[in-house]
Amino acid sequence: MTSFTGKILCVDLSARSFETKAVPPEVYEAVLAGKGLEAWYLYTHIPAGADPLGPENILAFAAGALCGTGAFLTGRWTVACKSPLTGGWGDANCGGLFAPAIKQCGYDAIFISGVSETPVYLFCDGRTVEIRDAENYWGLDATEAERALHADLDGVCRKKPCVAVIGPSGEKLSLISGICNEGGRIAARSGVGAVMGSKKLKAVVLAGARPFPCHDAEAVKALSKELGRKLLKMTLPTGLGVFIGAGGAMLGHLPYVPLDGSMTAYMFREWGTQANTSLAITSGDGPIRNWGGTPRDVRRMADVYNPEHINKIETAKYHCYSCPLGCGGKLNIRGRKYVEYDETHKPEYETIEAFGPLLMNWSLDSIYQLNEYLNRAGLDTISAGNTVAWAIECFEHGILTKEQTDGLELHWGDTEAILTLVRKMVAREGFGDAIADGVKRASEKFGGKEYAMHIGGQEPGMHDARNDPQLGVHFVAEPAPGKHTVGMGIEYGAMSLCDICSWAPPATMHGKDKDLEDSERMAYITKANACYTMLVDGAGGCYYGQMMGVHMWKLVDYLNAAEGWDYDGDHYMEIGERIQTLRQLFNVRQGVDPASFKLPKRMLGEPPLPSGPLKGVTLSQHREQVSSHWRAFGWDDQTGVPLPETVRRLGIDKLTEVEI
Repeated sequence: MTSFTGKILCVDLSARSFETKAVPPEVYEAVLAGKGLEAWYLYTHIPAGADPLGPENILAFAAGALCGTGAFLTGRWTVACKSPLTGGWGDANCGGLFAPAIKQCGYDAIFISGVSETPVYLFCDGRTVEIRDAENYWGLDATEAERALHADLDGVCRKKPCVAVIGPSGEKLSLISGICNEGGRIAARSGVGAVMGSKKLKAVVLAGARPFPCHDAEAVKALSKELGRKLLKMTLPTGLGVFIGAGGAMLGHLPYVPLDGSMTAYMFREWGTQANTSLAITSGDGPIRNWGGTPRDVRRMADVYNPEHINKIETAKYHCYSCPLGCGGKLNIRGRKYVEYDETHKPEYETIEAFGPLLMNWSLDSIYQLNEYLNRAGLDTISAGNTVAWAIECFEHGILTKEQTDGLELHWGDTEAILTLVRKMVAREGFGDAIADGVKRASEKFGGKEYAMHIGGQEPGMHDARNDPQLGVHFVAEPAPGKHTVGMGIEYGAMSLCDICSWAPPATMHGKDKDLEDSERMAYITKANACYTMLVDGAGGCYYGQMMGVHMWKLVDYLNAAEGWDYDGDHYMEIGERIQTLRQLFNVRQGVDPASFKLPKRMLGEPPLPSGPLKGVTLSQHREQVSSHWRAFGWDDQTGVPLPETVRRLGIDKLTEVEI
């Protein structure tokens, strides 16, 4: 026995049919489950040139290999498809309870093709699969729809259903929309919500109760107990968050120092991801004023967005499935300025940065409103914030006029205008409709391409590559460009991958200028980071578990125990390499040119910033670093196309011939 169910569910909405298929063991051995299983299936089943919003595109929901085994920090689910935003591989990741619900229905993944003529939802309880009418839920926001489905189904099903659902932005096919669960928690990136909306699929509702398979549950339990004991020992002095901004200012000028990965547990258990906000503002990590500003512009903003302010109104912490950290939280926001809701999820760092410093917005209350509103709408806050930043800068430079913006005057820090524009984007009303598909398409309509921050059509996550050149490589070398969760220098320095992988270079203390240089060492660092991240996504692991490091969160040991295998780290890193290469091959098959993914000049430091920790920094060897990264993967160093010998070495040629 392994942790895999051995089955997938394939649904055709056009034919209103479904089929359960068995997956051969060699597929799981090659790519695990989660993103790996999706990469294998989508590469072999989505035809070249498929319309991302048409019936040939496939929307995949997958749980990771370790989900349900008792392994800590393995409750993530991945949704994947051909992205309407980039035209190539697209995926998004989310927590909550939806991942185990997939496996409790008896599947490792659900693959949905076709297009329904009317709104529907997919229902599965492990015994039956039904495509049901969703007219009554269409038009509701994601949270309203989830509550309505629960009201209609709770007590009818054997257990409380888990729901993945789109909001109005997905229904209206916004190319920057995502898919929500757990009251607005969102798998946000790559336009996955638009794909779901194009299929007229409002929700996927899962209510199975099948047991989870696992080879050696006791061994997995022992590993989790060991991790739990370590986490219990970690405490922080109360109120330490007030000093975070000062710490970031210091870090911005210090040499790069490898961190103890356990610091992740300290920070995220106490504050959640917003622990990074004050650090990012002052260190140069967080983009300011549409990626063109410096900490001087927002020197007091580190206090405005200090995580201690958010913790003061937290009413409850919550955990994803199998997570001992509990980085999420619910906030009481009743009666605050701009706010129309009683409560919201604790806003993530990316949301705070995208609608705070990026827009020069000084109102924390407005962030609470935007967080809840956009989660309910199902709109990606990273892409939306970048798009609003582009619009403000274009207006200030006269590229956009009041006639084009429906009379709105757009200026930095104008909270009311920001809120109004976001509402227009969600409603696809007037100017909002024209920019609801992201910054690339907006700049193609109106101009201002020099202010449009995107890579290959997708807006970048809220971390500056001038502060972290390794991240810059991943922004453009990643098959789903602009993603910030594939690799960073600070992440690599915390993980100790060299202790499980023979070819991964050790992290060292060094001047930050060394990361600006092209070198074989840098190439293998970025390769190792990408391979390990793909492995984590195949296992269903959490990014914050990953950052704890291999000695604290023992992924290799977890996998061997759960699957009954006896593989070393090199073998597992090859699985990650195989997943990444399959995703790159998907792009090539779909006609996407990997070499077309480029950082905007501003993000390269052209011209360089005049002050702050990034003063004078230019990523002058960035393209060379990308080429070296491709070469380390065994891909053509000029085109990014995987070489035939690499495809054979990884067994992808035989793997893609497997039929089910």
